[in-house]
Amino acid sequence: MKKLVFVLAFVAISFGAFAQSVSESTITKRENRRGMVLKEWNTAAGDKRAFLDRVTTYDELGRKIEEIEYASYGQKWRVVSEYPENSDITAKVVREIEYNDRDKVVRIRKFEYNEDGSKKCQYNYYPNGKLESVKTFEYVPK
Repeated sequence: MKKLVFVLAFVAISFGAFAQSVSESTITKRENRRGMVLKEWNTAAGDKRAFLDRVTTYDELGRKIEEIEYASYGQKWRVVSEYPENSDITAKVVREIEYNDRDKVVRIRKFEYNEDGSKKCQYNYYPNGKLESVKTFEYVPK
């Protein structure tokens, strides 16, 4: 019985340390992206000309606020991410607005999270605000 208690205590402490290191890693990544604009360039095989593929913009806290995918004709789509007002670096996205190549809203996504920060639900809405679908997330241990 004492061995079982010891093993459970060790596992709990190890998991807590792992979760803390993952959280600290996420914060460090975001801090490194403060105010950054990341441009991804692509070159087709056999062609030496690079073309702009994607642009990702981060806010002053290092959170992704906009992502734009490009094609040869210009913008394919754009997604704007919103966070809770007055939130800190650890805040999760609460809403995403997706635009098409003509910069018209095509979908709005709203998110709910579990207490541990994992996604709980994703609500997908049409541009007119009508609910299109709900995606739920189930986390199954190995």
